[in-house]
Formats: sequence, C-alpha cells, structure tokens
Amino acid sequence: MTSLLEADTRLEHLLALGKGLAPVRCAIVHPCDELSLKGALAAAETGLIEPVLVGPEHRIRDCADKAGVLLDGLALENTAHSHAAAQKAAQLAADGRVHALMKGSLHTDELIRAVLDQAALRTGRRMSHVFRFDVPTYGKPLFITDAALNITPGLLEKADIARNAIALAGMLGIARPKLAILSAVETVNPAIPSTLDAAALCKMAERGQITAAVLDGPLAFDNAISREAARTKGIHSPVAGDADILLVPDLVSGNMLAKQLEYLGGATSSGIVLGARVPLALTSRADGIAARVGSALLAQVIAHRYRDEPP
Repeated sequence: MTSLLEADTRLEHLLALGKGLAPVRCAIVHPCDELSLKGALAAAETGLIEPVLVGPEHRIRDCADKAGVLLDGLALENTAHSHAAAQKAAQLAADGRVHALMKGSLHTDELIRAVLDQAALRTGRRMSHVFRFDVPTYGKPLFITDAALNITPGLLEKADIARNAIALAGMLGIARPKLAILSAVETVNPAIPSTLDAAALCKMAERGQITAAVLDGPLAFDNAISREAARTKGIHSPVAGDADILLVPDLVSGNMLAKQLEYLGGATSSGIVLGARVPLALTSRADGIAARVGSALLAQVIAHRYRDEPP
C-alpha cells in the first residue's frame, strides 16, 4: 500500500506545477455530498480555484452542516436539481463568468450534455478525459486516455483523444511526449481493430495530422512501459518502454487499467476533460480529497493557458 507520506509528496510535486498562478473561478456542479464539497473547499484553500457552488442551496447547506464546514463568503447559485445545476454551470462558463467546471455529485453525462448544449463552449474537437497518474514503480507521470468519457471511439475520435492528451502533457511541461497506442499485441492484425487504428494514427502523425508528440503502436501494455519487455520482444522504438501517454482502445479497457493502477499499484491520480472552451475537472464519486485537489490543479493550469491561447 502507498503510504500517506508518499501520496502527500506526489501531490506537492503536482501542485508545484501551478506555482505563481492565480486561482481560477470554477463552478462546482451539484456539490451535494461530503467529498465533492470538501474537495472543492480544499482546492480553494490551496489557492487553485475560487469556487462558485451551483446546485440546490438547501442541500448544499445541509451537506456543509453535516460535514462541519463553513460556506461563509462563497458564491452560491441556487438551482432546483442536478440537471438544472449542470445547465446553469455551463451557462456561467459560456458567459465567461467562470473559467473551469468541476463535477460534484451528479452523473457525468448530465454535465457533458449541458456543456455540449452550449455552442459557445464547443471547439470542433472531440471532448475526452485524461488521467494523470503518479505510479510508484514508474519513473515519471503517466497519462491514460480515454478511460472515462468516450466508450468505443473510432479512428477520428482517437485522433482527437490523442491531441487532447498531447496538449495537456505540453501544458504540464512535457515537450514532445511519447504516446503509446495500446492493444493486446504489438503487430498489426486485421482481426483486432485497435491494431489497425494504431497503425493509422502513427501514419497520421507522420503526415502532420497529429503533431507535438512521438507516436508508436500498436503496443501491448508491457511493451509500452517496460524497456525490458520491449527488448525481449525485439521492439525498437523511441516510445516502447518509456511512454508518457497511453491511448487505450476503449473506455472499458482504460477504466480497468486506471483502477488497477490506483487500487493495486498504489498510484495517485487526477483527471480532466479537454476539448471544450473550459476545462472540466471530472472526478469519480469514490475519489478522495487529494484526487479532487489534483484535478483542480489541472483545471487551473489549463484555464490559464486557454486565456492566452484559446482552444
């Protein structure tokens, strides 16, 4: 098991990426359970966000009372229910009144649908989720995409998923990240569609359709993160054994991989959705405070970048 000290140290290193950045105004969408409310307040106390609580006021205040926290001085937008909270938060973002969104205790599809309904928040690029993991047995941060949003993406969707992850890595200081396109094998096999997508994505990168990264695939998971495994299998690649980003075939495989890293591998995580005009900190209902604070940090960094370079 990961010690609390190790987890705290990893979080400190992540928070250092936002050093010198001002807090960003962030809508906390339906923070009607203890973890989502405390996570938002912890992110505010850390100096990452200025929270705007959006949801049924009576439920938010009741949750605060039960959690033993104070809401003094915090902005609060009252709505009737979670669906209305998602719509209100998306409207605030479209109007420029908030520069980031953070998911509370509502379903992901409610929030995503509300964002998509706002034409002002669309970019023309597919929205996708990126996990950032600190894995004790891996020497650098590891990004996994998409394990939370796109269920069975096709080739063009995977190209946008790759672009979003590459953009995030660049914002976090990783120049030309190495992106491994995962499958069950490292050879192209027409019977395994993900290997065909991997080969096509690599050719797209060669032709300049995907830039600012080094791509390779198909690669099995072991080849992507283990130099020894890649060497044993005779794979010669600048990505194999040294990947920064793992692009998974579909949501099911990605979700399993992400949860295995966290629950069996002792990894600490944060996550964000890119592809809209504002970042969306999209946390799981089971995520603890540290994951929510880490996700707020990602939202802060991205929001500042978007102010200078709109997506």
